[in-house]
Amino acid sequence: MNQEQDVSTRKVILTMLKTKGLLSVNEMAKQLGITEMAVRRHLNTLERDGLIDSKLVRQAMGRPTNLYFLTENAEELFPKKYHHLTLDLLEELVTLAGENKVEQLFEGRKERLISRYEDRMAGKSLDERVKELADIQNANGYMVELEETDNGDYVINEYNCPISQVANQYNHACSCELSMFKSLLGAEVERTECLAKGGSKCAYHIQKQ
Repeated sequence: MNQEQDVSTRKVILTMLKTKGLLSVNEMAKQLGITEMAVRRHLNTLERDGLIDSKLVRQAMGRPTNLYFLTENAEELFPKKYHHLTLDLLEELVTLAGENKVEQLFEGRKERLISRYEDRMAGKSLDERVKELADIQNANGYMVELEETDNGDYVINEYNCPISQVANQYNHACSCELSMFKSLLGAEVERTECLAKGGSKCAYHIQKQ
């Protein structure tokens, strides 16, 4: 079996566990039409990647058996269009309370994020704060690349925006992110490119004082 077939089989296993719940090796082997040994090989890979886990369950007859299930990491592989719900709720808020209320919502989120991360910036140099911010954004799914310019300034490039669908409609989300960067870094920050405005990335130029 080649690598492409292996990947395809593992995707089928993940889908089976998503739709059918707890399954044993024997049950998966029967549904896939392959040997239990082959199933275990795929399960070992999925377990190593943190996508599945197992628990030992006692049977009415015979020895206990391992039943496999998806981890939270695996759940992220399946489509979840939360932004539709978010946009619907924000639209409803605009109808009920006006555009200003949505802006207040984003401002409140910004202040919460600053409070959450400001301790990680305390006592650090600007260089260290910039790297810390890049780590924070990476952990939040922004796919960050950090550059240092010829004159010693920094550029944070974000190639993914988890809230892009929301930011496309409510630009205040972008201005709040810029404001958060300035507050956490204690430096002058300029956004030079924006995904929500048709750019290939969000780019932030940070001036070294």
